[in-house]
Amino acid sequence: MPNRLAESTSPYLQQHAHQEVDWYPWGAEAFEAARERDLPLLVSTGYAACHWCHVMAHESFDDHETAVYMNEHFVSVKVDREENPDVDSVLMNATQALTGQGGWPMTVFLTPDGEPFFAGTYFPPQPANGQPSFRQVLEALAGAWDERRDEVLGSASSIASQLRELNPVASSTTVPGARETLELLGKDYDMIHGGFGTAPKFPPAMVLDALLVKGDPTSLDMAQLTCEMMARGGLFDRVGGGFHRYAVDPGWVVPHFEKMLYDNALLLGTYLRCWRRTADHDGYKREVYENVIYSTVEWLEREMRTEPVEGLGGGAFAASLDADSVDIRGMVAEGIYYLWNPDLLVDALGEADGGWARQVFHVHEGGTFEMGLSTLQLHGSPDQARLTAVLDKLRAERANRFPPSRDDKVVAAWNGLVIESLVNAAMTFGEAGWLELARDAAQAVWDVHIDQAADRFVRTSRDGVAGTTAAVAEDHGALALGLARLAGATGDATWLERAVWLLERADRLFTAEDGGFFDAEASDELFTRPRDLTDNSTPSGTSSMVAALRLAGLLACREDLLARADRAAETTWPLVASQPRFAGWSLADALVLDEARRGLSPAQAVIVLPDSAPEAEIDRLATAAWRMAPAGTGIVVGRGGTEGFGHLFDDRTARDGQSTAHVCRGEVCFEPTTDYADLKTPLWSRC
Repeated sequence: MPNRLAESTSPYLQQHAHQEVDWYPWGAEAFEAARERDLPLLVSTGYAACHWCHVMAHESFDDHETAVYMNEHFVSVKVDREENPDVDSVLMNATQALTGQGGWPMTVFLTPDGEPFFAGTYFPPQPANGQPSFRQVLEALAGAWDERRDEVLGSASSIASQLRELNPVASSTTVPGARETLELLGKDYDMIHGGFGTAPKFPPAMVLDALLVKGDPTSLDMAQLTCEMMARGGLFDRVGGGFHRYAVDPGWVVPHFEKMLYDNALLLGTYLRCWRRTADHDGYKREVYENVIYSTVEWLEREMRTEPVEGLGGGAFAASLDADSVDIRGMVAEGIYYLWNPDLLVDALGEADGGWARQVFHVHEGGTFEMGLSTLQLHGSPDQARLTAVLDKLRAERANRFPPSRDDKVVAAWNGLVIESLVNAAMTFGEAGWLELARDAAQAVWDVHIDQAADRFVRTSRDGVAGTTAAVAEDHGALALGLARLAGATGDATWLERAVWLLERADRLFTAEDGGFFDAEASDELFTRPRDLTDNSTPSGTSSMVAALRLAGLLACREDLLARADRAAETTWPLVASQPRFAGWSLADALVLDEARRGLSPAQAVIVLPDSAPEAEIDRLATAAWRMAPAGTGIVVGRGGTEGFGHLFDDRTARDGQSTAHVCRGEVCFEPTTDYADLKTPLWSRC
């Protein structure tokens, strides 16, 4: 018989809907039950693509005796961290404070008032490697609750009090120095393989974005090497496109195989910026980056777009692909869908191409993974035509395998990131179809997630059905950024109006006393209000809001939005100065401000199209602007007389029937140009 999770729109929660555990979703009902029954809460947090979440679910939550014990001694709550990032953030802080480490699955025990007193990550079904079994943990905590209640409550109160004081936010009026922050980044930089730190290594998209804003030879070399090494390693799925979550080794060879939408949205933007910053004469690097861009967009369209829903359309993007899939024996194994050995290559390609592929992809008998299987790396500079033909054959062969499952919930923030990257990619490469992908996703999210009349915005949906979790700051910021970018590319001010509505709503709901932003609204169930300025897996709510406020402010000619961005940005500067590796987007913003102090303030570039311009094509001058513009530029493309973008189209025309670029930086406007070869001068002129 299904439990309370059966009605959830979260695929992760639905995976637990038929367990005997009497799961509650996160919310007031669970806390009321805990108070009525005088029991602690067991809060288990994970996500659909998490390998070890599946392992613990099978070992413990599917076990009859464990479920019975949990139901008797605890009120059990299951949380999808992607649906409730505010809950995940607060409980992860508690877990790290109590254990010195974090990760998923995450198991936190709370008093009925929501204060934590014990936490951990994965617990095995039997004691192993000095770690107690999950059942032993349950019995010990149930005993402590029954026999030492006052001690438990006192400890929980003390822990909660300390966590409330954790990481106080301090503003600064001094923009972090570029040289000092880049020197700090250099200390963690891997000069051999690119990236930062040691294994496990995560793709540092947002830090690379900052390095590409700076663009000096050292920063550019760090970004280019990292992008090239990630693209050559097993982290990148060269058969199907898209990046896996992270690598378990320094050289990006063996990944943890889940694929997350947010990683690929961010990396698509990063590779695009790296392609733009790489000189034309460095053709091979540009080809590597361009291949990543095209194959990632193809993967997004082929595997991640959600199906149309009657009356609502379709086109939003799903959250993730699982790390696990089923092999030919019917056994579940991590990464098996993506792995090859020499015999499998020969079977798929024949002797000649199979032997060639072994060398190019570094596939050998010992394997780079388990059971003699290997990821496909890219060695050398193989013939591009032959490589493409081989990959096409491998893609067709792989289609016969059992694919990993997809978490098809739609997350507003992550779709906002995809929309922004797709728009930038479309305009840079003149790919009108990519712009339509972005527009479809924007419309799908707006139609399902948002009801302006009711002042409602939810974070997630599935199959066209809106979830119940309220959108958080990052949803407002990331989606507003994507919509504003779409407005600039299409000249459709409706998207800009919607972006501004989101930003003004966020300002009302999340503003802190110091001018920054909380991550979410205050909650009766959480013992503290989350506020995390770090850019980790995704941009923080604050950095997302700052980016969106700046772009919308430029496109709408709204000085109040630009001033609001300035106030919020100041709250990030101490973190940027001390830990730039974990403040990538905030660092990028600070570097743009650093350039502004030297005369290169963010410009407004208006591309006025003639009435004869084809509707279905992307204008060449617009493409040139997107390729050449410095970071922070607000670009808008539209016909003369376009409305809804402040004064940007006032008295501006297409000269001599040709597309014409009008560029202004602050109070200085440059001579309009119709020649893309002359466009770089106004875009990069300091004043």
